[in-house]
Amino acid sequence: MFPELKWLLPDGVDETLPEPARQTERLRREVLDLLAGWGFELVDPPLIEYLESLLSGVGEDLDLQTCKLVDQASGRMLGVRADMTPQVARIDAHRLKRKGPTRLCYVGPVLHNMPDRFLGSRNPIQIGAEIYGHAGIEADIEIATLLLNTLARAGFARATLDIGHVGVVRGIVGALKLDATQTDTLRDILNRKSQPELPDFIDALSASPALAAFVRALPRLHGSPEVIAEAAAQCPEGLGEVTRALAELEVVVAALAVAVPEATLTVDLAETRGYRYHTGLTFSAFLPGEGQEVAWGGRYDDIGSIFGSARPATGFSTDLKRLARLANQPVPRRAILAPAVHDADLEQTVRLLRTQGEIVVQAYPGATESVADYGCNARLARVDDGWMVEDLTD
Repeated sequence: MFPELKWLLPDGVDETLPEPARQTERLRREVLDLLAGWGFELVDPPLIEYLESLLSGVGEDLDLQTCKLVDQASGRMLGVRADMTPQVARIDAHRLKRKGPTRLCYVGPVLHNMPDRFLGSRNPIQIGAEIYGHAGIEADIEIATLLLNTLARAGFARATLDIGHVGVVRGIVGALKLDATQTDTLRDILNRKSQPELPDFIDALSASPALAAFVRALPRLHGSPEVIAEAAAQCPEGLGEVTRALAELEVVVAALAVAVPEATLTVDLAETRGYRYHTGLTFSAFLPGEGQEVAWGGRYDDIGSIFGSARPATGFSTDLKRLARLANQPVPRRAILAPAVHDADLEQTVRLLRTQGEIVVQAYPGATESVADYGCNARLARVDDGWMVEDLTD
């Protein structure tokens, strides 16, 4: 009745046409080559798994984003992965079982129940890197540096990296002895940077004047890295977790300023996204003109504990399709049309060109399409002693 509906895709699900697909594939290869050069080994987890394995050790948000179905073979619940990070953690903990630091990378499609960012795709191609087995800040610095190098490889050398640390808010929650409901309320206020709401919240608690003043200051402690020193000066005594988090932030910012001087570094001490998942540093990358982050990551120690190996871990991920779309760097492409004739010299020439990496498209007998209709911009033309490529581009 409505034949046009047959062409519709579900909301948020997109398909990639030839030129964007070529750009995405080119970027995939370049980023994987970059990661390999840093010593990251490629793994390829399955698209679908038993649900309890797929969601082990992750937060509620990922559970809500995971598409679920029943396995007709076993009757058990299956999930289509919404994030590859837990799968890679399982590979490190259960399959590789290495003792020393392990660097793993991955790329593949994931599926989300709903777009998790404004106008975001429900079927992104996730690419990322993880370091397992090193609890020191050096691994976090390496991951953050690699994230910025990945964006530079995509053509975004002047990205902004916004850095936070869940230890700041966790230290405050512990000092205030907040329950789960109070913690969620504080996180909501901080995420919205709502300074007017904090006094009433703090006044209802038995906080010392110094601690209350520090909490009230958190929403404005974001911006240039100088806010770290400002926070350290205002931090009350006895907040050891907060003090350690600020010290780690100082080290990371100093290291990144040297390693990636062209990037802009900002700090947000009130950032609480991933509060239940992350265990240390967090970071999000932004590009000029883009209001939403294009890459994200941080430390999430012990993610593999459910699989029998509680290893420290840190990593980042991004949507490859989105990066390629934002970069919009057309890939130079010469495609050569071979005429529909039977000729031994022609067939030999076509084989040689293809082994040299050239694209050669074979025309069909009786076809009336032009060279451009075949998607080509060059053709093989007969000469006295064989065949030669004739370039048709202006």
